[in-house]
Amino acid sequence: MVKNLSLLLAGLLAGVAIMLAGQWPRAEVVYRSEQPSTVTYEDDSAHHLGLIRRDTLFGDATHLLVVGRDPGFGYGHWVNVHTSVIDAGKEIAETAWTPEGVRVRFMSGHELFVPARYFLHGR
Repeated sequence: MVKNLSLLLAGLLAGVAIMLAGQWPRAEVVYRSEQPSTVTYEDDSAHHLGLIRRDTLFGDATHLLVVGRDPGFGYGHWVNVHTSVIDAGKEIAETAWTPEGVRVRFMSGHELFVPARYFLHGR
């Protein structure tokens, strides 16, 4: 009886652990922007900007702004964005690509500028 109860409890705990592991961490691209054809950089590559929301195991979210050549945002220049800057569902008001870099204006009114030298040449 005790052995069966122990096996049942171990199975239940394993099931919960597998369920949690399958759902965490979760990342979602909540905004994306591409370098317009009117702006060119010295590395002659197309660049992409993405705002990625990462949910933690306990329901908290963090946001990363990624700028680089990878449209899947697996690599590039990463900038942590503080939660107070983000309004869920309406995070970014606009992006402006210039030869000097990219400026992001958040719905909260905050602005962030990423100089081109930080995302050129595959960084």
